[in-house]
Amino acid sequence: MQATRGIIKACRYKTCLAVPDGSKLRRTPLRIEIPSMRYLVAVVAASAFSLQSGIVPAQVGQFPFVLTREEQVLGVVQAGVASFKGIPYASAPVGSLRWRPPQPAPESSEIRTAHEYGPPCQQPSMPGLGSYRASEDCLTLNVFRPFEIEDPLPVMIWIHGGSFVAGTAGDPLFDGSKLAQAGVIVITLNYRLGAFGWLAHPALAEGSSDGRIANYGMMDQIAALRWIHENIRVFGGDPNNVTLFGTSSGATSVALLMLCEQSRDLFQKAILGSVPGRERVRTMEMAEAVGRQLLQAIGYDRNGPDPRAIDSEVLLAAERILLAKSSRSFAPTEDGMLVKEDIAAGFGTGRQNRIPLIVGSNEDETVFGSEPDFNEELSLAGASVDELRRFYPEASRNLAELAARLYTDRVFTEPVRLVARSHAATGSPTFRYRFSYVPEAQRAGSDGGRGRELQFIFGAEGVPGAGVFTDRDREVSNLLRAYWTTFAKTGDPNGPGLPHWETSSNREQLLLVSNVGISSSGDPWSERLDQLERRSSKW
Repeated sequence: MQATRGIIKACRYKTCLAVPDGSKLRRTPLRIEIPSMRYLVAVVAASAFSLQSGIVPAQVGQFPFVLTREEQVLGVVQAGVASFKGIPYASAPVGSLRWRPPQPAPESSEIRTAHEYGPPCQQPSMPGLGSYRASEDCLTLNVFRPFEIEDPLPVMIWIHGGSFVAGTAGDPLFDGSKLAQAGVIVITLNYRLGAFGWLAHPALAEGSSDGRIANYGMMDQIAALRWIHENIRVFGGDPNNVTLFGTSSGATSVALLMLCEQSRDLFQKAILGSVPGRERVRTMEMAEAVGRQLLQAIGYDRNGPDPRAIDSEVLLAAERILLAKSSRSFAPTEDGMLVKEDIAAGFGTGRQNRIPLIVGSNEDETVFGSEPDFNEELSLAGASVDELRRFYPEASRNLAELAARLYTDRVFTEPVRLVARSHAATGSPTFRYRFSYVPEAQRAGSDGGRGRELQFIFGAEGVPGAGVFTDRDREVSNLLRAYWTTFAKTGDPNGPGLPHWETSSNREQLLLVSNVGISSSGDPWSERLDQLERRSSKW
């Protein structure tokens, strides 16, 4: 770092940002203009100037500076990871832009202080008032990169789950720092949810080629991928080495993006966690029926005001009513443009992007609390309770647990096997896993394991949804994270010091991650999954 007559310079990548000695970094945007320099990264030392209280801790020490195509962005460095949070990848989808394809983010000559996550997208489970302050102005992403490692680096893009009606990239569980420390760039992103992201109604389709439009949330995801492709080099990333990963509905998004012509060239690898691969996407008729119910609930008629002018809280109230009737009221829709078929159909005919793939699920994805619910699930098996007890001896004394195991296999385990088989049949490298490891402090509990692997992948501890690891838990987390990041770098999860992971095409091997250890083997559940496969057409 150089200092001359009250000017502090900090240099990196052969570029410098000069800041007057003693100046303060304000929460409001700074009017520092650098119009002639794009695609540069510089570093400002915290010792060069004092910080106004409430932005970042003064002991953080360094501030990475990036010029994207739209604006200048100032991040922060902690524990060897540079982070840039709350960066808009599209214009705010509000007012006349509600229920329209995302528009490019506006250009600005001001510096954005990217130290805090952007607000979550509107959702019934997260009211506007409170710690998260959800908003329609939510199309932002977050970038985590190792500070001292030379580029270009592989990129991992996380798409959060939440049944397409909930969730946020700003969840502390999804902090990308631990993954980034392994030598990758991690990006997490928001996309429109619920009625704001997946509503379909003829009144909203003006200007579309066939008078029908849906899947605004998926449009957001594609817009984010395009923004990343165009800007990732300034963060030190390789736009031609990108891995998408997600769990549950996030995995559904990734799988649909693998089938989508508009997105398949924007990533080169994928990881699908707990993907419900046999779940059917909604038809346009189903989606528009829900859309009519929602607009009717808010009092809309063709002679009334534009529904884009309706207050968001009114829409959320109507959304809650519809979700109480069906939890799948808002989700991806077969629109003939972005979504043309179900995941099982698309993968079964080899129309997906033929790229390296990791796909897997958890051993226990749910719990049942009421007798009507587990009796309904047991009735779908096409087998007697005694026969089910033979397939699930570990749950034979408890009908609720038996139903939970059946649900896990019917919705996740067998469909994951189907996706792995279909993808491996195209000749693409395919690696299947099953995660059954339980954190040592939770082994006396009975909570379902949906998403349990996420704490181990991201390495989060002591945040909501993630307790503190024991030493053994941390070892498993380090191994799982090493598999994921090695795969992101090379397309093969195997690396030095890792138990060997056989490809799924090799006698349908899979990696078993359990309390006992980590190893590749044949699937010990093949017989019961075969039984479910034979019944799958009846669900």
